[in-house]
Amino acid sequence: MDPEGNIVFVNEAVAQDTTQEDKNIASDLNNVNISVDYLNILGDENAPVTMYEYSSFGCSHCADFHLSTLPKLKKEFIDTGKLKLIFVDFPIDKKSMQGAMLSHCIPEDSYFEFLDIIFKNQREWSFSMRTEKIFSTYASVFGVNGRDAEKCMKDDDIQNRILGNRQQAIEVFKVQGTPSFVLANKNGKEVIHGAVSFDDFKNAINKMLEQ
Repeated sequence: MDPEGNIVFVNEAVAQDTTQEDKNIASDLNNVNISVDYLNILGDENAPVTMYEYSSFGCSHCADFHLSTLPKLKKEFIDTGKLKLIFVDFPIDKKSMQGAMLSHCIPEDSYFEFLDIIFKNQREWSFSMRTEKIFSTYASVFGVNGRDAEKCMKDDDIQNRILGNRQQAIEVFKVQGTPSFVLANKNGKEVIHGAVSFDDFKNAINKMLEQ
């Protein structure tokens, strides 16, 4: 983050034509480990397929996925033990970063409920000059008081973990926008860029389940 609160790329992603190097990178995705030490899992941790959701709280397409598509995926794949989802923060602005940082101070069993509140109220906080105060109000529902919420939104360790995963997404998975997804099973990984339809997700997940 620069002094004005903007996110600065260590190595900025640049759109380019597919090259042999890109193909080699794609073939090496199986060797990439995504750190999940501080990330929360929705679903059975032993599910055969994992979906990593790279998302920003300030992204309208991310909100659409989380509020409209994810419930369908949850019903058909997550609740049935076939898929687990791991939310990976990919903040696109200062406010999204503050929300992401605060989310990691919410009790683990309420984490995804907190995400729902953030996405459902996206317009309220994104257009406000009192975003930190609004976020603190959301957090108070889950027992995080205002002082602790403010501390979380200024925690350098949390911020650095978020930016580390974000940078890996840019460099390795070529994520240049949100939402983006990585589907993984024991045989490999597949990157899905953009908010695709439920049917497209369904086909990709079923393909991995058949492997």
